[in-house]
Amino acid sequence: MKPAVLRHGMNLWPPFLFSGIHVTEISPDWRRVRVELRMRPWNRNYVKTHFGGSLFAMTDPFRMIPVLQCLGRDYMVWDKAGEIEFVKPGRGTVHAVFELDDAVLDELRAATADGEKVLRWFDADVVDERGEVVARTRKQLYVRRKPGR
Repeated sequence: MKPAVLRHGMNLWPPFLFSGIHVTEISPDWRRVRVELRMRPWNRNYVKTHFGGSLFAMTDPFRMIPVLQCLGRDYMVWDKAGEIEFVKPGRGTVHAVFELDDAVLDELRAATADGEKVLRWFDADVVDERGEVVARTRKQLYVRRKPGR
């Protein structure tokens, strides 16, 4: 699947569509993703700030999918764990950027070359329109080279 097709599909996917989550960019090489969450009356919490579940949901697939796409079909990549720390109330439009570089991919390839699994944490901040951190997220990925490859 091409990144642009996935981006459009994710933007129409009901959990994102109805939460106000919008994927604004997936680079052609899968190494950069930008996602935003716009404040809407239906996605606010009781105290009129961003609902924490939506803040975490906006970051959920954007570590696993790029790593899987960049490593290719010879690898299994799954989400293993996730964490979020709420730093300050989120208001207005917030966004997160996920970047993946060659060093990380090389590290994963080397660590899984013998068929062993590797568990690796990835961090991403959700920031507001002023660039202030609203939440810090962490995702742990399980990566393993498929047997016989």
